Amino acid sequence: VLAEQDSAAAQQYVRQGCPTALRADLWALILNISNQPEDILYYEQLKSNVIQHDLLVDSLIYKDVKLTASNDDYYFVFEDYLYQVLLCFSRDTAVLEHFTYSSATPPKSYIRGKLGMEEYAVFYPPNGVIPFHGFSMYVAPLCFLYHEPSKLYQIFREMYVRFFFRLHSISSHPSGIVSLCLLFETLIQTHLPQLFYHLREIGAQPLRISFKWMVRAFSGYLATDQLLLLWDRILGYNSLEILAVLAAAVFAFRAVNLMEVTSLAAAEAVLADLSTLKVMPLLQIFLFATVT
Repeated sequence: VLAEQDSAAAQQYVRQGCPTALRADLWALILNISNQPEDILYYEQLKSNVIQHDLLVDSLIYKDVKLTASNDDYYFVFEDYLYQVLLCFSRDTAVLEHFTYSSATPPKSYIRGKLGMEEYAVFYPPNGVIPFHGFSMYVAPLCFLYHEPSKLYQIFREMYVRFFFRLHSISSHPSGIVSLCLLFETLIQTHLPQLFYHLREIGAQPLRISFKWMVRAFSGYLATDQLLLLWDRILGYNSLEILAVLAAAVFAFRAVNLMEVTSLAAAEAVLADLSTLKVMPLLQIFLFATVT
């Protein structure tokens, strides 16, 4: 597949998961990232923009990395990579193009001294995306695959404009966070009606617990090897719907314990640690064993 450089074949191939040694090249092929000299030059220009101009969002990025990735056993070593990617990302106006197929609108600001004058309105931050708590966790797992900052940056940017932006903007798209929430609740109600009713009765809405997993695409919750297997399927099927299926599968796996809890705090405690879970067996059991 790699010798042929066939993107569609690569997408089909990773649906079954892919060898660790080939994952970086296969993902780059699926996302059409080749890291040409002009791409490297573009990244260097973004870096010089970071050095020349400080932005307020830089503080948000620093704070987010410190609060999330820096405290994570898997990702703390990549702190420097995260800054290199996220600071450049905030200044990349090419990211604005994804708003043409997003229901969100990029925030605007005014040039100093020109407040309220529309002709002096500019997008701020330049990429139109304000980072939120956990945003750096979209980048952190990719650091295991790509060690060259320019390629890491391009892969993340493409992953963001294809998939991740849908996890924090309201839309009717099947991979949008609203549709994922609906799919998750439908799966729980269909396959685990008693559990759903029990959790509702004690004030522990299942979605309150699973929402944070889906918004971060499970990054920071699963072990890294399992997370990359999950993201293989996102790329392979070009859909985020598997996130809702996995969230429901986790509830099914812990259903016996969850039926005994009597409060939201207890339910959250049962589901606090997902780092020991194996993604594919969970999905297979949930999808195929419950149809009987």
